[in-house]
Amino acid sequence: MPAKPIPLPAPQAQLLVELGERLRNARLRRGLAAAAVASGAGVSRMTVHRAERGESAIAIGTLVRIMGVLDLAGDFAFLGRDDKMGRLLQDARLRPRRVPAAAQARPPRRVRIEHYPQLRQIAWHLGPDTTELAPEEAYALYERNWRHVDRAAMDAKEIALLRRLTATVGNGVLLV
Repeated sequence: MPAKPIPLPAPQAQLLVELGERLRNARLRRGLAAAAVASGAGVSRMTVHRAERGESAIAIGTLVRIMGVLDLAGDFAFLGRDDKMGRLLQDARLRPRRVPAAAQARPPRRVRIEHYPQLRQIAWHLGPDTTELAPEEAYALYERNWRHVDRAAMDAKEIALLRRLTATVGNGVLLV
């Protein structure tokens, strides 16, 4: 009497059930009886039905033979081909690229409103004695009032400021 198989965790058992359903559908689409597939694979009809139910006791060689009769054996070439987790682990072990200190982006300490025409335009509601903003405040103004910014009127200095604020304060994203 064969040993009782170790039960699979639910997600893995579900994968086998789904595979079994796909095998059954492939057999039925081809108009093949279970007995014909069993004969071609050299297994019993009951083994074909067990494979189609997703039972875990089916040997992988038997599964390959059944898939071969259905002309699906080539699908095994795709198993584990794109090892996403392995690549992530491998990439995590790579040394980070060193960036020269001068090239690292830092937010400006303060942003003078008068130097940036579009920022001055969207900061109209701030009092006349407000001449500087924290980088976070300037970035928030651009985000909230983007529909009022005339991008064609932005000079190179203001575009560079906005890119710098987006890279540092906005983590690379300007939510507009």
